[in-house]
Amino acid sequence: MNPIAKRSSRRRTMVAAAIVLTVLGGFVVRLIDIQVVHAEEHRADSVDQRAGYEKLFGTRGTIVDENGVVLASSTMRYDVNIDPTLVADIERTAEDGSEHLQTWDEQAALIAQIVGMDVEEIKRIVADKKANEPESQWAELTRGVSTAQYQALRELEVPYLTYDPRPSRSYPNGAVGGNLLGFESNDGEALAGVERWQNDCLEAKDGEETYQIGRTDGIRIPGSEQVTPATDGGQVQLTIDSDLQWYMEQMIAEETQNQKAISGTVYIQEVKTGKIRAAAQYPAMDPNDVAGTDPAYRGSLVFGTTFEPGSTFKAITAASLLEEGVANPLSTVTAKDWEEFPNGARLGDSHPHPEQTYTLAGALIDSSNVALSKFGEMLPEQKRYEWLQKFGIGGGAVVGFPGEQNGWIAPPAEWDNQQHYATTFGQAFTATIPQVASAYQTIANDGVRVAPQLVESCTTPDGEVTAAETAEPERVISEGTAQQLQLMLENVAFQSSVAEQIKVPGYSIATKTGTAQKPAEGGGYKPGVYFTSMVGFAPADDPQYVVMITLDEPKRVTSSAATAPAMQKAMAYVLQSYRVPPGRTEPETKLPMLK
Repeated sequence: MNPIAKRSSRRRTMVAAAIVLTVLGGFVVRLIDIQVVHAEEHRADSVDQRAGYEKLFGTRGTIVDENGVVLASSTMRYDVNIDPTLVADIERTAEDGSEHLQTWDEQAALIAQIVGMDVEEIKRIVADKKANEPESQWAELTRGVSTAQYQALRELEVPYLTYDPRPSRSYPNGAVGGNLLGFESNDGEALAGVERWQNDCLEAKDGEETYQIGRTDGIRIPGSEQVTPATDGGQVQLTIDSDLQWYMEQMIAEETQNQKAISGTVYIQEVKTGKIRAAAQYPAMDPNDVAGTDPAYRGSLVFGTTFEPGSTFKAITAASLLEEGVANPLSTVTAKDWEEFPNGARLGDSHPHPEQTYTLAGALIDSSNVALSKFGEMLPEQKRYEWLQKFGIGGGAVVGFPGEQNGWIAPPAEWDNQQHYATTFGQAFTATIPQVASAYQTIANDGVRVAPQLVESCTTPDGEVTAAETAEPERVISEGTAQQLQLMLENVAFQSSVAEQIKVPGYSIATKTGTAQKPAEGGGYKPGVYFTSMVGFAPADDPQYVVMITLDEPKRVTSSAATAPAMQKAMAYVLQSYRVPPGRTEPETKLPMLK
């Protein structure tokens, strides 16, 4: 080819290339104009006609025990709906750029595979709706698919499926801690327990996704999406040990039924930290099936029950006497099993005995109401009232749990002749289980109260840990007074009528029983029925755990002795579970009951 021909051929090629580039440039400019420069205008044209919207649900946070075992978690379930008017074959573009037609039959087969339905059933739902309601844009396809199934359905990119999300709360351990965990309503509102109490930590914040849909094909317009992301809830860690909680729930259920009681509870608190390791009850609730539980037992009996603590608070009368310096463990009074006092009050003990001279320690060992009344008179009413308040009576809820009761006590000016004495042995005022246990934690901790704690921390989704707020430890009585009380209560456990029933091999324990009368409607007390309790700590020589047992109206044994088998089982199990080293098995000093 001659040079002129070569130049002519090259010129034609360059001209053709320039034309192609000019055309492509025009397309690019127009595309930028449509999708960038005037995107909002074009989008606005379609928004009024076909705007799409989806709520993006955050995941509610988990509740875990002290070891991280999940007690409550959330899953999202979706109800899948279909618009029969939009069902049609769809043009698809493969990865290699080739185009093909995806038939409705092929789409139905993919949907069926994901949701676990028969493909013919899916096709029948659509066909029936078209035949019977040809204008209808809604039919239910299936309910309650998982998040993974939901994501797989969305990846099909079909315009006719819509989804109604349904957050679902799950409690994998069933009734274990159920009355503490609480529950939600059907629409996700936290109604009770930790779910309600710690909702600020657990609650998720919903987001949203908006987009435009093509007017004719119903397909989402690429690039039109605007997303406000959802925020997941945080994780609440409790101080509860779920294994310990499980055992205590089984044990208290068995003992409540053995004693033919209405209900029972067991409460375990760590002495040094105040952390609650178990708070079990019977009857109990499974939060997976709230409706299956009597409404009376959907809350926590541990935090929601008030009662006259009875003889368990004789130790607090002793504490006030020791601290005020008006008595010591060997101080004495003379008491019969039944006496009428100078002000006209009549008091009796639970068992007959002759007139005898009790030591203060002996009045606790024999649990003599008459003797404690005489010891109590060594302090004026106002001073005794102040000491009851110092030990938490009438001072409000100690944990802050939803539905937690406060207990109650009248001021001394309102005490009648009987109440003047009854307050010395735990009657004429009410308390809660955590309040009584907290009083014994104070004694066991050498006189320093550490507030009971049920919540350890909240951890946000990004890992920030916020420890639960707790009150500063508070000295209530001196170390010397506390140690005298520890020895006295150890002697109670060693010398009382239930000593053999509560013995824990390898350990010495400290306990006190309580048999409280139950108020009757219209005043007075119900005849022959009692709210029984026992509270104590172990090991007595180095207190680590406080345990409290209650039974409401036991009928097999009506006295506080009914709680002895449960106390022995609970105390033995907690000491073994936490590998507390054995120590002495009896008091270092045996205090005399009588002089």
